Amino acid sequence: MRGAEALIGGLGRRTIGACGGAGRATVLLGRALGRLLRPPIRGRQIVQHVHFIGNQSVGIVLLTAMFTGMVLVLQGYDALVGFGSVAYLGPLVSLSLIRELGPVMAALMVTARAGSAIAASLATMRVTEQIDALEAMAVDPVGYLVSPRIVAALFCVPALTALFDLTGIAAGWLFGVTVLGIDGGVFMARTREAVGMDDVAIGFWKSLVFGVFVAWISTSRGYFARGGAMGVGQATTQAVILISVLVLAGDYVMSALLF
Repeated sequence: MRGAEALIGGLGRRTIGACGGAGRATVLLGRALGRLLRPPIRGRQIVQHVHFIGNQSVGIVLLTAMFTGMVLVLQGYDALVGFGSVAYLGPLVSLSLIRELGPVMAALMVTARAGSAIAASLATMRVTEQIDALEAMAVDPVGYLVSPRIVAALFCVPALTALFDLTGIAAGWLFGVTVLGIDGGVFMARTREAVGMDDVAIGFWKSLVFGVFVAWISTSRGYFARGGAMGVGQATTQAVILISVLVLAGDYVMSALLF
């Protein structure tokens, strides 16, 4: 009986804690978006975060996109060659990247490299009382630390997604032509016929939403961190896990609504 009570009590505490955390994060997002409409406009911080989130993530995004495109071509070729439909390999690869894999994989790579660092940075500032010091100096920590990162992510994640798509398609085409011996002209012609602006728009809106997820969750987990060095590690881990889950769940929901 005591074991059941302890289990139910623990579940209740976790549920209340999760609801409270979600509420704090939502309020923080609202405050951060509200600060975007009021001066001062922190252009220097935005540029710094664009460089950190965007420029420094280009390498890992390019590498991941190359292997993703080559794997799609290889697996697609094996599936289509038995039906004599290799001509449709281009649309298969392109639509898979533009609609689904590009936004998801780019967001996950940005989460692994930049989102974790953002959460760790803000958590360190919180546990070392640097955020309290900003408040003591009459500097709004939300407008200074959170809002510029959200703006930077809104620019960077869609741009990195487009780079992922183009690199994946190019790598898949090159691999198919040089290794599998497919007709490169047919690959590109079928791709141009199959891919429309609606497909590009779907990928863009997904990447925009995923950019909000990356900046919002990483900053909120870091901003509300507690517990010293252990709290920094927990905030970083929780941010990466939660963003990854939200990206995958959001991809499903948006796919179901937009298709």
